[in-house]
Amino acid sequence: MGCSVLALTIITSTLGGLVFGYELGIISGALPQLQAHFYLGCVRQEAVVSALLIGSLLASVIGGWLIDRHSRRTSILLSNLLILGGSIILTASMSFSALVVGRAIIGFAMSISSMSCCIFVSEMVAPHRRGLMVSLYEVGITIGILLAYAVNYILSGVQAGWRYMFGFAIVPSLVQLVSIGFLPQQTSVSLITEDDREAEHVKYSIFDLFRTKDNMRRRTAIGLGLVLGQQFTGQPNVLFYASTILFSVGFKSNASAVLASVGLGLVKVIATLLAMICSDKVGRRSLLIGGCTALAVGLILSGFLCGQSVIDTTKQCSSLEPHGNLTSPAKNQENVALQSTPSTGNETHNAHGHSIMLSHSTDMYKWIIFICIMAVVSAFSVSFGPMTWLVLSEIFPKEVRGRAYSFINCFNVGANLIVTFSFLSIIDVIGLSGIFFVYGVIGMAAVVFIYLVLPETKGKSLHKIDRELSQTRFFPREEVCSIFHRRHFSPGYQRVHLTSTTT
Repeated sequence: MGCSVLALTIITSTLGGLVFGYELGIISGALPQLQAHFYLGCVRQEAVVSALLIGSLLASVIGGWLIDRHSRRTSILLSNLLILGGSIILTASMSFSALVVGRAIIGFAMSISSMSCCIFVSEMVAPHRRGLMVSLYEVGITIGILLAYAVNYILSGVQAGWRYMFGFAIVPSLVQLVSIGFLPQQTSVSLITEDDREAEHVKYSIFDLFRTKDNMRRRTAIGLGLVLGQQFTGQPNVLFYASTILFSVGFKSNASAVLASVGLGLVKVIATLLAMICSDKVGRRSLLIGGCTALAVGLILSGFLCGQSVIDTTKQCSSLEPHGNLTSPAKNQENVALQSTPSTGNETHNAHGHSIMLSHSTDMYKWIIFICIMAVVSAFSVSFGPMTWLVLSEIFPKEVRGRAYSFINCFNVGANLIVTFSFLSIIDVIGLSGIFFVYGVIGMAAVVFIYLVLPETKGKSLHKIDRELSQTRFFPREEVCSIFHRRHFSPGYQRVHLTSTTT
C-alpha cells in the first residue's frame, strides 16, 4: 500500500510539472499570433508573458501558509482547479485584459503546485532516492515545455491557433485532478526513514529565517542565492521568448523559429533526465558548479557571436509598422541587404555577390548561435533547473519548510518578473549580445557563490541535513582554509641539520 501511494504521489507530481512546463513554453509560440490578433506592442507583449509571474508572486506570499496549515494534498488540489479555470478563460479570451487575468490565475496555481509537489515528494522518499524522485517534477516541466513547443509548431499556421494552444492544458489537468483524489492528506510516517522520525519537533516562525538560530540565516542565504542566480542568468527569457530570440538571430519565419525551439525543448528534456539520474550519484553541489560554469561560458560565447553577426537585433520595439506590428528581424535582415546593395548598374554583379556572402554569413552565425543556446539550455537543465528546487526541499526544517519555500519563491518569482518584463526593452538598448554578456557574468558569480556556500546533501536524511546545517558556519571554513594552506603554507625545501655522534 505504501508503494502504491508513493507511485501515485510521483505520478501526480510529474503531471503537475508537465502542466507547469506546458504553460511556461506555450506562450513562446502563441505570442506572435497574439501580437497579430490583438495588435500588441512590446509593453503589452511583456505584460501578457509576465502576468503569469505576477500571479505566481502573489501565490508565493500566501502559499507557504497554505501548504503548512492545510496540507500538501489540499494545496495541489487547489492549484489544479485554478489551472483548469485559467485555461478556460485564456481559451475564450476576447480582449487583452482577459489574457492577462487568465495568465495571472494560472501563474498563481503553478506556484502553489511547484512548492507543494516538491515538498510532498521529498517527505515521502528515502534519502538515497530523494534526488531522483524530486527531480521527476523537473522532468515533467521539461516534457511539458517540449510538448508546448511541438503544439506551437503544429498550430503556427492555424487561424486562432493560440486558443487551442491554451486549451490543450485542460487535458493533463483533468488527469491530475483524478489522481489527487487518491493521495493521503499527509506524508506517511512509514515511508520516512527512522532518522527523520527521531527528529525533535521544534517550533519555527517565518521570522526565524532571518535569525542565527540553527543557522537559519545561512539556509535562507543559500536559497536566495540559488533562485536569484537561476533567474538573473536569463533562462526564463530563453523559454518565454524562444521564438523571438531565434527569429532575431536569423530564422526567417515564425514556423522555422518555432521548429528550432522544439529542438531546444528536446535538448532540455534529455539534459534534465541526465541530471535526474546523476543527482544521487554525482551530487547536487557538483552538478550545480559544473552546470553553472558551462552555462556562463555558453552565454558569454553567445554574446560574442551575436555581436559579430550582421543581424540587427536592436531597436525591435521602436521599429513599428503602420498597423502597430513590430518589424520582424527577417525584415531587418532584408533592410541590411538592401542598404548594402549599390544602386548603380555597373555594380549590380558585385552587389549580388555581396548579398550572397551576407546570406551565407547570416546562416552560419544563426546555427552557431543556436548550438550555443542549446548548450546553455542543457547546462541550466543539469544544474539550476532541477537542483535548486531539490536543495530547497532539503535544507529547511519540516515545521517551516512550506513557509521557507514560499519566502524563497517570492524572490524567485520577483526576479523572474524583472528579467522577463524588461527583456525586449533591454534588447532595444544593448542588443542580444549585450544582454547575453551580462547573463554570463552573473553566471560566473553564481559559480563562486555555490562553491563557497553550498554543502553537499546527497544520500543524507532530512534530519541529518538539518543537524549538519545547524552546526556549520556560513562558509565552509575548513575547506577554504585547507586550500589556502596548501597553496601558501605547504612545506617546500627545508634545511636538514646533521649531528654527529662520537663513540
